[in-house]
Formats: sequence, C-alpha cells, structure tokens
Amino acid sequence: MRIGMRLLLGYFLIVAIAAWFVLSIFLQEVKPGVRRATEGTLIDTATLLAEFARADMLAGNAQNGELAQAFSHLNQHKLSANISGITKSKNEYRVYLTNDKGIVLFDSTGKATGQDYSQWNDVWLTLKGKYGARSTPVNANNPESTVMYVAAPVRDGQNIIGVLSVGKPNSAMDPVIRRSERRILWAGVALLGIALMIGFGFVLWINRAIGKLVRYADSVTTEHPLPLPKPASSELRKLALALESMRLKLEGKTYIEQYVHALTHELKSPMAAIRGAAEILREGPPPEVVEKFSANILQQNLRMQQLVDNLLRQAKLESRAEITAQAINLPTLFSTLCDSREVVASSKQITLRIDENSPDGTVVEGDAALLEQSIGNLLDNALDFTPPGGEIVLSVEQNIGQTVIVVSDTGSGIPDYAQGRLFERFYSLPRSNGQKSSGLGLAFVQEVARLHRGTISLENRPEGGAVARLILPGK
Repeated sequence: MRIGMRLLLGYFLIVAIAAWFVLSIFLQEVKPGVRRATEGTLIDTATLLAEFARADMLAGNAQNGELAQAFSHLNQHKLSANISGITKSKNEYRVYLTNDKGIVLFDSTGKATGQDYSQWNDVWLTLKGKYGARSTPVNANNPESTVMYVAAPVRDGQNIIGVLSVGKPNSAMDPVIRRSERRILWAGVALLGIALMIGFGFVLWINRAIGKLVRYADSVTTEHPLPLPKPASSELRKLALALESMRLKLEGKTYIEQYVHALTHELKSPMAAIRGAAEILREGPPPEVVEKFSANILQQNLRMQQLVDNLLRQAKLESRAEITAQAINLPTLFSTLCDSREVVASSKQITLRIDENSPDGTVVEGDAALLEQSIGNLLDNALDFTPPGGEIVLSVEQNIGQTVIVVSDTGSGIPDYAQGRLFERFYSLPRSNGQKSSGLGLAFVQEVARLHRGTISLENRPEGGAVARLILPGK
C-alpha cells in the first residue's frame, strides 16, 4: 500500500473513532435529555394545576370543578401546530387528582375515577412530602408505551389535602428524539466526509511533494536531471537535500572516472606524436626535418594545452548548481557575436547575419557570459562546417513560455552515425582542414542549457546544412 493511502487510512480511522465516540455520547444523551426537559415542564404544569385543583377540592366539587370543566373544553378542541416540522394535533397530557388517601377524584380520561392510586410512586411519595414521579407502560408487552407522571401536592396551608399528577406519553417525544438523532447522524456523516476530503487533500499534497523527489531521483541518471525541488515540509526538505548530496557525490565519482578515461584517450594521440617526433630528432636529421618535427611538437603541445584549458572550463561549469540570472537583450548579444567573428567569416567567404524577421527587443533571463560563450560555440561550429559562399543566420523564435535561439547554416550537415553522439565529451567530427576540435564545445553548450533550465538540439535542415536550437524559458 502506498504511503499516501496509509496516511489517509490512519487519519480517517482516527477521525472515525473520535466521531463515533462523540456521536455515541450525543445519541445516548438525546433521549434522556429530552425526557429530563419534559419532566421539568411536567413539574411546572403539575404545580400550576395543583393551585387550581385546591379551590375545587375545598369546595368539594373536584369532579365538576373548574379544572374538570377546563379539560372537558380542552378535549373538544383540536390542535394544529407545526413545531419545526413536527405536527401536534391534540393535547397529550393526562391529569388526575386524588385526595389525601390516594383515591382518584378526577381523571381527565374518565377511566380511573374512584380507584385507589395510593400505591403509585407519584402519589405515594407526594403524600409523604417527597418528590413523586413514575414512568409506567400502558401495555406490559410494549416497553415503548410508557407514560411519565409527575405529581405535585395540593395544599391547604401546610396540610397536603391531595395530589395532582400530570402524565405525558414518552412516545409523544419520539418525533423530537428521532429528529435530533437524525440531525446528529447527518452531522456525523458530514463531519466524516469533510475529514475525508481534508485528509485526501493532505495526502495529495504529500504525494505531490514525494512525487517531485521521486522524479528528481529518477532523473539523476538521465542526461537532463531535474532541478532540486523545494518542498514546503522541513522533513521532506531535509530528504531533498540528502538526495542532492548523494547525487553530487555519485556524480562526482562518475565524473572523475569519465574524465580520466576521456582525458587519457585524448592525450594518447598528441603524446604519441610528440614521442615519435622526439625520437626522430635524436637521430640528428637534416635541418628541414628538424624544423618539420619541431613544428609538430609545438602543434601537439598547443593541442594538449587547449584540451586542458577546455577541460578546466567544462569542469568549472559542470560544478555549478545554479546561475545568477539577469536580463539579456538578445539582439544586442547577436550583434556582439557577429562583430567578433566577422573577420573569420569574411576570410572564409561566409555570410554571417541576423534574421530581420526576429522579434525586436527580445529579452531572456540568464547568465550573459555563459550564453555568449555557448552561442559563440554554435557559431564556431557552423563556421567550421560551412563551405565558402555559405551562409549562417542567427534568429529568435517565440513560443508559449519559451524563447528559442536558432543558429542555422548551409554547411555539410550532420552524418547519420554522429547524430546520437554530438553532445558527448571529446567527440568531434573532422573539419574541412582535416583537424578535429577538443570535442567539448557542444558539451559546454548542453551544460549552459541545463543551468538555464532549457534544452539544446542539433539536427539537419531539409534544404541542407544544420540548425541548432537553444531553448530557454521565456521571460
């Protein structure tokens, strides 16, 4: 299971358990809470009605007194009340009045008049001066048919002359209880849903940060490694720095191995030429032979010196992790490059120009010195492979979010066998004069493109020649 799903599952389980615990307490408290509130209302009602019942009892007219007449009229009227979605259509109170012996003098239902209720808790406790209440099922086989009774004493001075008890079916409170339970359950479901969405958002955020690190780690072995991501989490940021440190150490080891092998290979030829020339010079050849092989020694020495200088420049560039970007005006940069190579182009009878259709005032963000050197390398390659009478054109193309620097020529193009090796260090194609370069020019351009978070491509043109495209992020 993926770490994101594990985090989501753990988070959701914690929230679900907490929600279940809280909801269960709420649900357990709904019914007792509603009944406690109803009991408080019954106490108030019984106490109030006991005051009316006192006058009827003192007058000896409990069965037909004001209390009895009030309930008689009350039962003749139907109610129609909508209380927050709960319809109330009748009076649900049952009221009975007993004397000081517990004998029922008045019953609002007319069923218990004359019966002895002295053993019911509400009457028995009230007659003893205590709080009297009971909850009794109407049907012994149905526990849901209970009726809650709360009694109040009917006093004449300090003497208790009777008991008035008010009852209300617990089933009358069921709609309120069920509605409260439904609302609590819906609130719980909504809570879990919101918690799941929040957890899913956190998982996506974590997976996105981890995914960036994974893609970065996967790209280490490719030709174009991705820039080091900067996660917002401090732990992931430490992991990213650890990966970067490991990458640099691994790349450093591989870098040294590759450079040692490549340098050894490149130095074999000039060293062999110098050794051969030296052996011939030891034999005391004629002056013209001495002059020829001495020139060869100097030429090979210059070649090795250029190779070492280029290697140092390439190593310095590849060790840089980032650049200090500044605004660069490309038309101005093109003019500088063309002016610096005008003499070489004229000597080779090659036309070097800037495309007039390029956008004016194009600006990119980057290192001016590195871009000038890399575009200069592309121009030098084009000058080496373009025959007399050819043309080299510098131009700019604007794409969505990209600026493309284009160097096209009408030269010999790129052989098929060299297509996949152009940007390898020390790989070089022979020029028209038979000589080869250090093979580091295009590798330098590729490193500059990487530092600018861009790409470089070199391919043949359909009409002949080659075209190089240095793609940089647009400003």
